[in-house]
Amino acid sequence: MTAGTRRLVLGVDSGGSGLRVALAEVSGPLDPSGGTDRAGAAGPPGGTGSSQGGDGAAESGPSRARTGAEILESRVPVRTGPGGIDAQHLLEQVLPMARTLLERAAGRDLAAGAVRARGEERTVEAVAVGAAGMASLGGRLRAELPGALATSLGVRRLALAADAVTAYAGALGQRPGAVVAAGTGMIALGTDLSGWRRADGWGHLLGDCGSGAWIGRAGLEAALRAHDGRRGGSAALLAAAEAVFGQAPRLPGMLYPRPDRPAVLASFAPEVARCAAGGDPVSADVLARAAAHIAESAAAVCPPLPPGAPGNRPLVALTGGLFRTGDPLLVPLRAELAVQLPYAQLVPASGDPLSGALLIASALATGSLRLPRESGLLHVPPEQG
Repeated sequence: MTAGTRRLVLGVDSGGSGLRVALAEVSGPLDPSGGTDRAGAAGPPGGTGSSQGGDGAAESGPSRARTGAEILESRVPVRTGPGGIDAQHLLEQVLPMARTLLERAAGRDLAAGAVRARGEERTVEAVAVGAAGMASLGGRLRAELPGALATSLGVRRLALAADAVTAYAGALGQRPGAVVAAGTGMIALGTDLSGWRRADGWGHLLGDCGSGAWIGRAGLEAALRAHDGRRGGSAALLAAAEAVFGQAPRLPGMLYPRPDRPAVLASFAPEVARCAAGGDPVSADVLARAAAHIAESAAAVCPPLPPGAPGNRPLVALTGGLFRTGDPLLVPLRAELAVQLPYAQLVPASGDPLSGALLIASALATGSLRLPRESGLLHVPPEQG
């Protein structure tokens, strides 16, 4: 590595609503605690404009990762087929966006994975891809991405992670603890840095207890109970449901055939929170039960307090759109965590899954990756070339 070389890493966050790509600069090893990501912005501040990245990928605007890195976003979800996540479809979107970010960083065209600007060489040293479904559907990514990224971008180091792992890294870095990621669904992931523990994330039919879909379904059930005159009903929730969806008897026909049923259920969760904030006891009970479920999942994965180390408590962070619900959920959740995890420390999430992907890539580039490598959760293939 020459003195004029600037080291870059690429982070990818792929989910059900599309994917995001960010480029960041690595100035040195990560902090030994794993809690600080020193990746800096690789592009000019306040970058603007739009770009197309295969198959309709488009930049959403001049957004920035929490590291300061510029983000390009595609609203086209990566296809999933009989063979799992479609690696070629992911590459068709990621590679044009990666080249655009490199061009902006260097002020000239990409060539063989490295560019020169003002006497400095910039090269992508590592890529981390976080993807929903990696554990069970990531076979093609594991088989095809290492060689493709080495050929296209000259990248030798690659990490493939489940989206729960990048959410963990974004929230807590490389420190022991537990992270609950909750939106439409809900999953908890914890580690003592020797292995991973997972709880829930089983989907809206078998689990995701306490998630947005779970809260929305419970709220709609209470609305229909009120419609029928059964115990446990809520007139406030019935009025809210009919304002959002129309007459109550139409709900089954509207919901059951829809392929996006979990998202539709989750769309009613803010109404449950609004009714709870307005004093409806049934809505408040739904959120109290959701809080208990979320805390149970966090407790199931959080590492125990190390013997003789009362000052070194494991950390718990909450990430995802569900927690923007605010106090109607967060107040009972904090109370539940205090009961179920009295030895843990609740801390704000430091960043999002894309920040987590950048952190993992930076740690890989500097040889400081401490998060457990485990098939299906965090896979690091052999270096290319």
